[in-house]
Amino acid sequence: MARHAATANALQQSDVESTLQRISSHKGVLGCIVVNKDGVILKTTCEPEIAELHSHLIPQLAGLARNMVRDLDPQNDLEFLRIRSMKQEIMVAPHAEFVLIVIQDLKSEA
Repeated sequence: MARHAATANALQQSDVESTLQRISSHKGVLGCIVVNKDGVILKTTCEPEIAELHSHLIPQLAGLARNMVRDLDPQNDLEFLRIRSMKQEIMVAPHAEFVLIVIQDLKSEA
């Protein structure tokens, strides 16, 4: 039974790695960060200082956005958050156990 769990975990890790690489290969993507619900970095394709900064701030913002959505309609929940500034776009996909953060450079769109 433990061997099956280890094999399944290895397959999931492989899927996560390939998904992050696929997302990172899109035009303008500066990197992806996966953090747990406490903001601890699980995986990243970003530079360490960028990953660290975003891992602390973005999950907090996603939590506030989720609370706002739930306050407006208790039957609803946040599925995706997109933040666009003059230089970058940050896309956030919150899940129960983790948050996926993708950072994209807007200059590459021009």
